[in-house]
This record gives sequence, C-alpha cells and structure tokens, in this order.
Amino acid sequence: MSEEHPGEHRSWLERLGLFLTGEPEDREDLLVFLRDAQKRHVIDPEALSMIEGVMQFSELRVRDVMIPRVQMVVVPQDAELENIFPLVIESAHSRYPVIGEDRTEVVGVLLVKDLLGHSMKNRALLVKDIMRRAQFVPESKRLNVLLREFRATRSHMAIVVDEYGAAAGLVTIEDVLEQIVGDIEDEHDFGEEEYIFRKSAQEFTLKALTPIDDFNEYFNSDLSDEEFDTVGGLIVHKLGHLPSRGEKVDFGNFRFVVLHADNRRVHLLKLVILPEHGAGEDYAGD
Repeated sequence: MSEEHPGEHRSWLERLGLFLTGEPEDREDLLVFLRDAQKRHVIDPEALSMIEGVMQFSELRVRDVMIPRVQMVVVPQDAELENIFPLVIESAHSRYPVIGEDRTEVVGVLLVKDLLGHSMKNRALLVKDIMRRAQFVPESKRLNVLLREFRATRSHMAIVVDEYGAAAGLVTIEDVLEQIVGDIEDEHDFGEEEYIFRKSAQEFTLKALTPIDDFNEYFNSDLSDEEFDTVGGLIVHKLGHLPSRGEKVDFGNFRFVVLHADNRRVHLLKLVILPEHGAGEDYAGD
C-alpha cells in the first residue's frame, strides 16, 4: 500500500482552517492550499508565482542565478575613459567589473555615473583612477543572505568568486529580486506589441510567445514551425519539460536562456548568438 501525503485528501476547507490557524504540516501542504486558492480565483496567478518564488528563495544560492564570467561585460583598469564609451553605449549597463590581467582578476567596479562625471573634466583619466571597490561573495552564499547584504550596504552588484578566489561571475540585486517577482523590465525593454528586443549584436531578449515565423524573418533563420507556432513551445519540446530560470537550449548558433517561467509556461527568454559560430553581427533587427 503506497504512502499517502498527509494533506493529499484534505478538503479545501480543512486546509483553509489549518492555514488560518498557522498549522500547515509542511511546505507542500501550504502550496496545495495556495494553488487551490488560485484555481478558485482567491489569488491571481502572478501572486501565486511570487509566493512560490519567496518560498523557494532561501534554498537558492548565488551560483544558481549569477552571470557567468564569460558573459560579463568588463573594462580594463588601464583603459582611458574616452576609449570605453563605445562599449558602454553598446551594452547599456550601469555598472561594469574592472579587470586586471584577465577576467579572473576583478579589481573594482566602474559606475557609468562616475564615468560621465569625470570624462567631462578629463577624458585622459584611466578607469582605475575612478573605479570603486568591488563587493565579493562566494558562489555558495544563499540568496536571502545576499539580499540582506545588498540592502545593508546599498550595493547593486557583487563579484562572485570561486574557492580559489578567482572571479567566477557576477550577480546583481535585480538577478536576486527576479527570483521572487519574475523578470524586471526597465526602460530598455520592448513595448507591449513587440516580441524581440536587441540588447547588443550578440544578445537579445524575446518573449516566449514570439511566433517562429517572426523569429525566422528577424534573424534570417530556419527554425521549424511544423509542430509549434512559438519559440517558447519549441523550447519546451526540446527540453521535454517546463523549464525553470537559467535553463539553456541550443539550436545551431542560437542559445536560448530562460529568464522567466512559472509552473504553467515560459514567459521570457534571452537569446545569445554564439560567437564561435561567427554569427550575430549581421542581426541588426528591424
């Protein structure tokens, strides 16, 4: 005889009573109640998604959400300010890791507001002259602890280091908060009627509902639309399950990274044109 879950056969009313008296027996019991509440339209799907994100939050570690070292947009410490403006304009970030000899050696952080302020006075200054101290965190740090540190220090970005002290990647406060609220759109994101947003020559953000026909037309590609109409449908089919944030799928020289998904569908994707295939520079978009 198979073992039954303690809350499996409780009525919705019984689970409500347990919840109101603070007596759910475990996390799964609470989730069953909340999902029932969503089905009955007591709470909306977005609220349920956020609650689930909060409940999973403390279990996640920095390594689960960090931007890997190879994907960091960095500036050399010995570069003159006037020489890094093209990079800053192209990538449109507000903070950049400053490196020494290579990407494993992060020596500071450059803030764009500092760059603009100092470049108006003396563009011959070097990046190391105006960089700020970097915050370093281990890959194993829990996200809830990191969020408290971000709030206490009023920091927005930290450099993730491995067991040898080398930079393994970076993590931002936005990366942390998105685990709770989903992808955070800003002034650079696409509009309501748009599907694809170009961030750089090799990186794009796109809605999972992007029609494959539109994708193929935009990128001059030939992804199959015989079985699925949207890019999100193709991704789910390729993985064989509903993916979670951070999962990756490659189609030729296209790498799709899940940015936002819940227990029902994928919402937002990052597309990277893999540089080893020599593609991406021609994808200027509409």
